[in-house]
Amino acid sequence: MRAMVLDQPKTPLVPRELATPRTAPGQLRIAVEACGVCRTDLHIVDGELADAKGPKLPLVLGHQIAGVVAEVGAGVTGFEVGDRVGVPWLAWTDGTCAYCTSGRENLCRAARFTGFHVDGGYAEACVADARYVFPLPSGYSAVEAAPLLCAALIGYRSLRLAGDGKRLGLYGFGSAASLVTQVARHLGREIYAFTRPGDTRGQAFARELGAVWAGGSDQAPPHLLDAAIIFAPVGALVPPALAAVAPGGVVVCGGIHMSDIPQFPYSLLWEERELRSVANLTRRDGDELLALAPAAHLRPTANVYALADANRALDDLRAGHFEGSAVLVP
Repeated sequence: MRAMVLDQPKTPLVPRELATPRTAPGQLRIAVEACGVCRTDLHIVDGELADAKGPKLPLVLGHQIAGVVAEVGAGVTGFEVGDRVGVPWLAWTDGTCAYCTSGRENLCRAARFTGFHVDGGYAEACVADARYVFPLPSGYSAVEAAPLLCAALIGYRSLRLAGDGKRLGLYGFGSAASLVTQVARHLGREIYAFTRPGDTRGQAFARELGAVWAGGSDQAPPHLLDAAIIFAPVGALVPPALAAVAPGGVVVCGGIHMSDIPQFPYSLLWEERELRSVANLTRRDGDELLALAPAAHLRPTANVYALADANRALDDLRAGHFEGSAVLVP
């Protein structure tokens, strides 16, 4: 199979011909039809994300995978060859620890992640633990479905943790924010979008998706917010986000990596404001989001790249050259 491979962080991906992966018991082999490009992929390529287990090198990136089941491994039930499926960031957990047995598998200390500890979807095929493979909702092409597997999923989990308040601020209006906006509007909430200062194109895109207000991250919203989600990996956004939420409000940091948060006065946190992070996802998040997507008419704005153009897609994401989501198609 063809794949784009990361040999070392801070180097471009390299096109390779690899052996098609074989299934182990409990796994599915999936013919990849589309794979979203995520800012987490950038963090891995740029050497900003590492742990004791990864990144596995050489590595096939990609954890927003939409495709078709090509082989069913021993012991797998509930899937058949030809099923349309998606593969997310969470690839494997031990299933036995205190986190896994209490519905918090996203915090499993032994967890492995797609496109980080195990090869992902920047390829023509991948294998995945069947426990962490989701049937895709009907009515979505592979290109439309791929961003649902991370941008929408992490966005949905962030939205849940932000609470039920009506006025929601989104800092950084990329793929996740564009999808959260659609879900939140379906749930009757108002969206206040914060982009890079001077990014009038991004602000217009936010308003097109239904944001009631859009401005730069250096601006204050016209009303105090009930909650805010920070998708941009910029720690300096935490103090202004806290200042923008009302007493009792919540600020959620939605990324897996963020630059350092600067010192700020306790008065910004006082009056029971809350600052919290989001880590990974659970199968419950996936089941709920994929069931909600058709009802919410959730539609990614997809910018399609050939698999061989993965480096260009990553560079364009880094530079903010497009609105919405980037998707690779083998």
